[in-house]
Amino acid sequence: MSELTFEQLLNEESMKTIHTGEVVDGTVIDVKPDQIVLNINYKSDGILTRNEYTNDATLDLTTVVKPGDTMTVKVIKVNDGEGQVLLSYKRLAAERGNKRIEEAYNSQEVLKAVVNQVMEGGLSVTVDEVNIFIPASLVSDTYEKDLTKYAGQEIEFVISEYNPKRRRYIGDRRQLVAARKAEMQKELFERIKEGDVVEGTVKNVTDFGAFIDLGGADGLLHISEMSWGRIEHPKKMFKVGDTLKVLIKEINGSKIALSLKFDELNPWKDAAVKYAEGMEVTGVVARMTDFGAFVELEPGVDALLHVSQISKEHIEKPSDVLKVGDSVTAKVVDFNEADRKISLSIKALLAPEATEPAKEQEEAAKEEDAEVVSVDIDAVIAAQKDAEGN
Repeated sequence: MSELTFEQLLNEESMKTIHTGEVVDGTVIDVKPDQIVLNINYKSDGILTRNEYTNDATLDLTTVVKPGDTMTVKVIKVNDGEGQVLLSYKRLAAERGNKRIEEAYNSQEVLKAVVNQVMEGGLSVTVDEVNIFIPASLVSDTYEKDLTKYAGQEIEFVISEYNPKRRRYIGDRRQLVAARKAEMQKELFERIKEGDVVEGTVKNVTDFGAFIDLGGADGLLHISEMSWGRIEHPKKMFKVGDTLKVLIKEINGSKIALSLKFDELNPWKDAAVKYAEGMEVTGVVARMTDFGAFVELEPGVDALLHVSQISKEHIEKPSDVLKVGDSVTAKVVDFNEADRKISLSIKALLAPEATEPAKEQEEAAKEEDAEVVSVDIDAVIAAQKDAEGN
């Protein structure tokens, strides 16, 4: 056996010994779409396959690394049978990520990650090659049936369960949402007061009103406070997402009552002038009762047309001659500003019944005959007295 030259001995000594599981640094000397070759300062080059680089089976490795780049990898097999060393970048990253998740769990650090998958039961995110599952019940402080809106979004969460043996990592976003809302609610109640006009977003619409998100707390806009006029249904007025400027009518603990009935738009403000007693007005029949019809003179101002004031003829009930939507012209016979009540009368606009000409002539003739008879009797009595005196 021939002796090694000095240069060969020097090179042999410079080559380090490596073991399975060891972490080594290497320099990229060649890149293919599915494989990276690294010089790890060993007698054999290291091979890093796409499968050991990433979970993305379609990734072209030439797009992420280039010759000359340095990488830290883990040795998974010293000799693959062909004298090459098999390496893994993904496993090392996962181990480091696992350590990162453990630290975040212990310190309750708030993590950020992009949602890479939306599943029926929740969301999946990845932090440093570690997959974390966020159950639907921990996504928000309110139940959300459809989670697709979170796809591709960056969200914040904390680790609520850490079990590396079972590879079980659970994230919790709900507590962060609840804490943020509590802080916003505190700031909101410190800022607002009754009588303020604030801007909010319609969050939900029900049969009785709409809930408005004021940025920290929801306020209720009851159907009775949506307009000075009559509202058929809240859903015909608003839809989720609408932006509104609302009046804070009342604050009772954590409950906020809202209104859109602003004073400057109050139709009763000038009602005393527009609907003074004796004025002739026109409106539309808005609703009917057995005792009368309510006529809308303008949105927010209704007046009562009593059944006895509809006609000079007897009417059993208003619906016998009127229906909702009919236009009505009547006279204001009473205006009560304090109670916001107006009474109307159609009968008051009707002219008095005309007297028949024949009847008038007959009455006049009777009066003339009475006067004539009265004069003749007096003359007879006077004549009799004169005769007796003589």
